[in-house]
Amino acid sequence: MPTSMPTPTPTPTPARPPVATAAPSAVATAAAPQAAPASAPAARTGNTVLLAVIALCTAVTAANIYLAAPLLGLIARDFGVAPSAAGWIASVAQLGYAVGLLVFAPLGDTADRRRLVAVLSAVAGAALVAATFAPGLPALAAAVLVACAATVVPQLLVPLVAERAPADRRGRHVAAVVAGLFTGIVAARVLGSLAGQAYGWRAVFLGSAALTVAIGLLTAVLLPAETRPRRASRPLKAIAALPGLLRASADLRAACLRQAGLFGAWSSLWTSLTLLLTADRPFHLSTAAAGLFGLFGLVSTALAPVSGTLIDRFGAQRVVTTAYALTAVSLPLFWLGGHELWALCAAAVVIHAGLIAGQVANQTRALASTGTPAAANTAYVVTAFIGGASASALAGPAYSHWGWNGVCVIAAASVAIGWAGSAVAARKSR
Repeated sequence: MPTSMPTPTPTPTPARPPVATAAPSAVATAAAPQAAPASAPAARTGNTVLLAVIALCTAVTAANIYLAAPLLGLIARDFGVAPSAAGWIASVAQLGYAVGLLVFAPLGDTADRRRLVAVLSAVAGAALVAATFAPGLPALAAAVLVACAATVVPQLLVPLVAERAPADRRGRHVAAVVAGLFTGIVAARVLGSLAGQAYGWRAVFLGSAALTVAIGLLTAVLLPAETRPRRASRPLKAIAALPGLLRASADLRAACLRQAGLFGAWSSLWTSLTLLLTADRPFHLSTAAAGLFGLFGLVSTALAPVSGTLIDRFGAQRVVTTAYALTAVSLPLFWLGGHELWALCAAAVVIHAGLIAGQVANQTRALASTGTPAAANTAYVVTAFIGGASASALAGPAYSHWGWNGVCVIAAASVAIGWAGSAVAARKSR
């Protein structure tokens, strides 16, 4: 689906262009003349290809986190339970992703990313195959938990992109990867629901397993060789250091809380939307028709590059404020959308615009807030997904007891908590 920090600049070699880091742009400018002029066009082409492959890998792997959401009705029917009883599978997926981020993402600062990407892609693929043959909801939940815990490849690659990007174009490069992430979310809802309607939900999981392994291994092969000094990977130490990292950086705390609020609002509404659209009243849509609502997520893909450009020009704070304003505007539209389809369509466009603007701005700022990009990115994304998973977990029971109005209340509370918490952190930063 929700992010950047200064790192030491590696010594450039004749075969590769100098690596720009989150350091000031003057550093990147000073390093640039050292590259061989004749190799510059080839280097730029290689970086463009790598960025495209990373964006594609992000799309495919991110889709796994949201694969179950548009298929909840089919899953519930297959296992003979009520649709609301299967809703917690979507929360398990987000929880698994948060756990995986906590355990694996900090390794991006120390481990060989090539090997890590290959291993995690294989594990995710195997877990998705296990989900395909799950005999019941508990087994499916366990397989989804493992698959999503291993689906942290995008967050291993985002710091790499930020490190290699020129300082004055970092926002645009991060935005390209974030666009891939949201394209995966759209694909999960649209293509997943259409394929599920035609072939069943198990076939969707099996197809996703094949794609995950294929694109993960391709990305691992194309990643540049590590040039940083080898250090021993200590996952537990990296996890233990995250609270201190958050305490030390008010900017990082603010970015985390802002995105947790935005993502919580989006997640509570978007994961419950299938239940509203496929219920007998008021819309009574098929699973495939409800999945087409995911096309509104294309707004995210289109706005990501624009958001990156605006961040580079006007700064992250203005973009984040705009993101919250858009999300706040979407909430009354979602409430009205409980009975009016046009309002639901408008709300979907507005909330995706707010979410993508906030994601790019907050992630760019988080990556620049400390000297350990992978660790800061881990703290950022884990916090965002805890916000999303918590809101999703509350949205299911809220929908069962109070209907769509209850889901809208959960979303509004997420926005209010995220904004208030980030405001406190921002004041401490100043």
